[in-house]
Amino acid sequence: MRRFIWVPICFVALLVPVVVLASGGGGGFNDIVNTIETRYHVHATRIPFLGVISLVANRSTHEGVGNIHVAEFEDFSADVDGNELNQMVAEKLGAGWERMIRETSRHGSEQTLIFSRPEGRHMGLFVLDLDGHELDVVQVSVDPDHLTQTIGQYSHHEHNRDSGKQDDDMSE
Repeated sequence: MRRFIWVPICFVALLVPVVVLASGGGGGFNDIVNTIETRYHVHATRIPFLGVISLVANRSTHEGVGNIHVAEFEDFSADVDGNELNQMVAEKLGAGWERMIRETSRHGSEQTLIFSRPEGRHMGLFVLDLDGHELDVVQVSVDPDHLTQTIGQYSHHEHNRDSGKQDDDMSE
């Protein structure tokens, strides 16, 4: 009879860490989105089945992109204090995140925050972009080597060849 008592206790003990990890541990992306919803009285639109999309992106890019989170706030008409927004995002993201970019328009109607953090061989990126009446929040994990390789596929090599020809012509 004693063994049967331990089964539910062990089940609960194992379930608690899973629930805490799945909810984000009280910080990060979901906490920021919830805080924006509460502070500015708006509702975020989230993409259905984004977890499945993230898994497919991770597999199709050979683990180059994953852990995708997206929230969009349409008709965002609240006045936003850039310093307050920056501080709130930095606090809610938690330790390890470092702000790379903060851009604010003269009147504050356009703001962009980009944070990053190392995640093993990947790099976590968090982007918040307020553009007029639309606020987008995105978090993603990328492999920097894969990103560099992908961007390299779209570089223009003709410019380098043309400059080389010019150098040859000038030496004659």
